Parts: sequence; structure tokens; C-alpha cells
Amino acid sequence: MTLNPAPSGADDRIEALLSAMSREEKLAQLQIGYRPRLEDAAELVRAGIGAVFWPRSAEAANELQRVAREETPHGIPLLVGLDVVHGQRTIFPIPLAQAASFDPAVAASDARVSAREAASGGVTWTFSPMIDVSRDPRWGRVAEGFGEDTLLNAVFGAAKVRGYQGSSLTGPDSILACAKHYVAYGAAEGGRDYNTVDASEYRLRNVHLEPFRAAVEAGAATVMASFNTVAGRPAHANRWLLTHVLKGEWKHEGLVVGDAEGVVNLLAHGVAEDLPDALAQSFTAGLDMEMGGSVVGPDGRTALTPEALSAERVDDAVRRVLRLKAALGLFDGPYVDPSAEITAPSSTARAAAREAAERSAVLLRNDGTLPLADGPRRVLLVGPYAESTDHLGAWVQSFAEPAGSLADALRDERPDLHVTVLPGASFFGDDPALQEQAARAAAGHDVVVVAVGEPSALTGEASSRSDLRLPGDQERLITAVAGTGVPFAVVLVAGRPLVTGDWIDRAPAVLCAWHLGTEAAPAIARLLTGAANPAGRLPMSFPRTAGQIPVHYDHENTGRPATSGGSLQQEEVDIGLQGPANVDDRFTSKYRDLPLGPQFTFGHGLSYTTFAYGPPSVSVTEIGLEELRGGATVEVCVQVTNTGSRAGDEVVQLYLRDPVASVAQPVRRLRGFSRIALEPGQSSLVHLKLGWQDLGFWTGRGDEYVVEPGRFEVHVGGTLETTRAGEFVVSGLSSAGDTAGET
Repeated sequence: MTLNPAPSGADDRIEALLSAMSREEKLAQLQIGYRPRLEDAAELVRAGIGAVFWPRSAEAANELQRVAREETPHGIPLLVGLDVVHGQRTIFPIPLAQAASFDPAVAASDARVSAREAASGGVTWTFSPMIDVSRDPRWGRVAEGFGEDTLLNAVFGAAKVRGYQGSSLTGPDSILACAKHYVAYGAAEGGRDYNTVDASEYRLRNVHLEPFRAAVEAGAATVMASFNTVAGRPAHANRWLLTHVLKGEWKHEGLVVGDAEGVVNLLAHGVAEDLPDALAQSFTAGLDMEMGGSVVGPDGRTALTPEALSAERVDDAVRRVLRLKAALGLFDGPYVDPSAEITAPSSTARAAAREAAERSAVLLRNDGTLPLADGPRRVLLVGPYAESTDHLGAWVQSFAEPAGSLADALRDERPDLHVTVLPGASFFGDDPALQEQAARAAAGHDVVVVAVGEPSALTGEASSRSDLRLPGDQERLITAVAGTGVPFAVVLVAGRPLVTGDWIDRAPAVLCAWHLGTEAAPAIARLLTGAANPAGRLPMSFPRTAGQIPVHYDHENTGRPATSGGSLQQEEVDIGLQGPANVDDRFTSKYRDLPLGPQFTFGHGLSYTTFAYGPPSVSVTEIGLEELRGGATVEVCVQVTNTGSRAGDEVVQLYLRDPVASVAQPVRRLRGFSRIALEPGQSSLVHLKLGWQDLGFWTGRGDEYVVEPGRFEVHVGGTLETTRAGEFVVSGLSSAGDTAGET
């Protein structure tokens, strides 16, 4: 898909500028100013740089645009960038939580509100969405993305792209989107940020590249190169990724931007001799704009010689930058109205953020303790998140609207509740006296809410963790409350899946609340009291231990798949770990000391009501390859009924399995989903379709995509574990040799 068209005559204006600009002036357009102070930024603007970071107000942004228009030889306006990841003033749930909604409208709503607020202050460009498929929760940046599944990342990433950019880039509430980090950043070794990635082309094509292809098809204006290497070559200097695939195969017409100091990092990677060499390698590979202030200095001079970087490559990069500026309408209207700048959330924005928060929470366990019963119940609220307002999550600017506390929100939501807060809990402390006090206090209450989690500072960039348990003594606090026998529920606030194995079986009810943003507290209060019914599903599996990672649902079958988990008995230990009775199952792919599978798998989530599924129907028993190639689809229908006493949402999930293929396939792949709202007793017939792009795979031999004949299994249901199967056959000659362009 092409970008929004630039205004009439823009191409002539751009070509005239290119003819008039010197080489140094062109190179300056390929740099983002990297200085925070307004006066320093203005100095760089006078030197002709093409982009700056937002100077924190509409007036300041206008001043930098004025300098660019009036104090530079060609009057070229600026791109003004900022990391608007899940909100500008109004903070929405972190992207990982948004994916838990299984509702792309949540991501689109966030992007629309964020774009409107950011654009009002002069921002023209956000470095979002992050669509790195993330299968290692030790990596702190899983909070920024949409989880472990390729389809979820593709669908939610495209929704955010469309939300940021709107129907036209010239709209006053539209900003440029940036799909990041290209590519495979989420597969860094050991979950350590900035680390090495070694992935086959098969894995790249089928897992990591697909969300970016979807973002480009959705019209993403920009794509950001990732910090990591891919098969030994840093992404910032990887011509195969930046030019061959992105600009060649996918016809990306926008620009490719570097991440902060990503070009400079080529020196530490050991692939560049010096900074000019690093710059030349990056731009030659296909980078169009550098973030880090290394292309030109304040005096407008550059170390990049014509011999190191061709004039044609420079012109191509500058042309891409200028086209985006024209598409935004900046040449004719670079200024915003300072009196119209949005500096605080509107009631409409708050309502959207609250709805998003309510739709994103996941009920992990429940024995009926939740929702809190009606009437004047005595509620004890303990744990660091009882009164903490740290709900905004990673990648939030200092001017963001803060969140309130759960204690205040619970009192506001249910004035009839007698809420007592036990103060003094911290995220990192170890206070046995507090644990004893909580146990004593529990006895005088009808129910205890234990609000625990990891603070925002432990998530996001440069926040990898080797230990995914709750920090401090929070687990011991849960255990102390559990020992009292008083009913209790755990509210788990986090930016990633956590290890819960030491306490989860003792918790009657657990609500995974993530970092839900500005409206987190009232949303959690409504979920606890039943004013809202949780319906989120996990976008990432919760491991049993950190040593089990990766434990994503769509793993490939091995030659020796396990059918039961490990069970090291004491007598086995005593005799030197002799094999269990079932010798055949011992020599299979599993851990001897863990049950099979994660603690909570991808797609898991409960509700305050119940749903029943009818037998699914598949529209065909056999379909030909040529029919599929021509656009025919296989329709899967299933009737879903709300069999409980409460209204609620169900997330219908469609998984596909290809039992026999030329290349080992995942045990299941999510290929469709639909979130539906049902009143008690209401039924709905859900229709989901499977087409050419759902049934095939990339072979790993260049851009070869194939759909192979054979039997396909269909699994439909409310979770990965409880799906019901149907099947159909694809007939005809193999499609080997087809490419994306031909399909």
C-alpha cells in the first residue's frame, strides 16, 4: 500500500529543492537533532538538519519550525519526533496489555487519541508501534509490543499505524507512524537488551518479518532499524534487510530511520573502522535518516565523502524525507495553534483509556472470590499497589497524566465497602513484621485484596530481568495472607509475564492487571467489583520458571514430542536419577523437573460468566490450490452461547495445524480471532475465514511462499487448551515456486 499522496505539485517542488541543495545540505536533512535544549536544537536547525525531538510545547515547536522556514537557505520544515508509545497526555494500557484485549480497536483508539494530543503540540512523528515478536519475558521491552504471536503483532501493529496516520497525513490530528524494531529485536539472546540474534531466514520470514510486512501494507510511513545483529550483520548496516526485503520486495516508499546511536554502535559491533565508515555502511545499506547527530555538525560540515556514499543514494534518502514532509502538509502549514494544544486528558479521552484498561485485564484464576460480593463487605487492601500510583508503565513522558490509587478508586466505585488499607508495603523491601500484621488484620475482614507487582521502572528498555518472580517480599506477603484462610484475591500489576509458581496455587483468584495507564485504578476497581467483566486473554505465556523460557505456544514439534511432564521422585534422586517407569516417555523433549507447558498458556483468560460452544462447521471438506490462489476461503463457523448469569465478552480463537509438510510446522498457529459481547442466554454464530495467506508458509528460500496440498486441522474455542477440531483437505499440485508478489 502506498503512503497518503503528497499535495499536488509536491514532486516538482522536491526535485527543484534537490537541484538547488548542496551535498552538505542534503546530508543534513538525513539527521535527527539529538540535543534537548531549545537553543541547542535551534542551532542545529540553522545548520539544516531534517528532524528534531519535540521541545515539549506547541510554542517551542513553532519556534523551531520558524527557524527552519526563515533562517535556512531553502526553508525546509522539520519533522518533529517523539516516542508516543501508548499515550501522550492520556496514557493507555501498555501495548502488551492492549494485545490482551484481543480487540484491535483498543490499539486504534490509543493511536487516535495519542495522535490528536501529540499533533496539537507540534509533534509530527512517533516512534511506534513496536511489533517485535517477543517470546522471552526476561526482555523488558516486551511491555512495548504485542506478545509472542506473529498474527497478533501484525493485526495490532497495522491498527496502530492506521490510528496514528488517520485517513490523511495532512489531517491536523495525524502523525507519522514508525514500525520498529526492524527486525528480530525480540529474539535477543537470553532476553538481554541490545543483544545478538541468530535466526534462519525461515524463522525470520515466518515469525519476525510478517508484522513488518503487514505494517508496510497498512501504509506505515517509516520503519526503524533495530539495535541487534541478524546472522552476524547489524540491522543498521544490513542491506539485505533494509533494501532487498523492505524497499525491494515490499516496495516501502517511506523512510528507514536509525535507532538512537544505532549507527555509532557499528563501531562496538566491530564491523566499522570509524564513524564515517559506519555512516557510509548504514546509508549504503538503506538507512535514510540517522538518530544520533553524527551526519553533520553544527557548522554544517560532514565527514561523509562522495566516494564513501554515492550521490544517487543521498538523493534517494533526501527525496524520501521531503516527500513525507510534503505529505504532512508542512511546506504550506508547519505551525500549530498554541491555544489549541491539548495539555490534559479530555473526558472523552479518559473514557477511552478506561474502556481500554477494562478490556485488557486478564482473569487468571477464580474460585468465585471475584467479583467482590454486594453489600457492606469489609475489605482489607494490602501490598505495594494498594496505594501506589505507578500504573503508567514503560515509555511514558514526564508530562503524562498520572494515575490514581486503587484504594481511592475502590472507595469511589463501591462506597458501601469498608476498605481498610494496610500501609507500609514496598516493591523491594523485606518486612516480616508487615507480613505478620497483614495476617492478623485479615482475620477481621470478609475478603483481602493483595495488590502486588513490578513497578514501571523494572520494565521497558534496558530493563532485562533474569529472575521473573515478584520483587522483594511480595510473595511472602501473599503466603502470609493465604495462611489465614480468609478469602483473598491477588491483583497482579506488571509489564511482562511473571513467574508465579511459588504462590499461584494458593491464590483463590488472580487478576492480571498489567500497567493499565492513567485510568488503571478505576478500571481495576470496576473489574474487582463486577461493574466490568474481565475478558482479556494472555498475549504471552506465563512460564513456570525462568529456566523454561522460551515456552511459546506455537513451537515446532520435535522428533520426540513429550506426552507427559517430568516428575522427579525422591526415590529416583536417591538412586542417581534412574529413569521413570515409562521409559518411552522419558526420552522425549521436556524438563525432568517440570510439568509440560507454561503456567498459563497464550490465549488463557477467564470470565465472571460462562460460555458454551457448539460443534464447529467447516464450509468445505476439500478445496483446490487454484481456488485458494484466486481468493477463495474456507469459512469456519461456531455458535457461542453465554450460559452464565452475567453479560460478558468471549474471545473466539481459531488455530490451524498442518500435520504433514515439507518443513516442520508449529503445533498450532493462531489464524483468526473475534471478541464478541453476549448477554446472559444470548447466542452468536461466529464466522472466521482462512485464506491463501493463512494456509501457507515461507520456505526460507528467498521470497518463496508455498501452500502445500494435504490435510489441515482447525481448532476453535475460547482458549488454546479447550478448542474443538474440524478439518479439510487442500488438493492440487504444490504451489512451490510462488512468491508473495505472484500471490
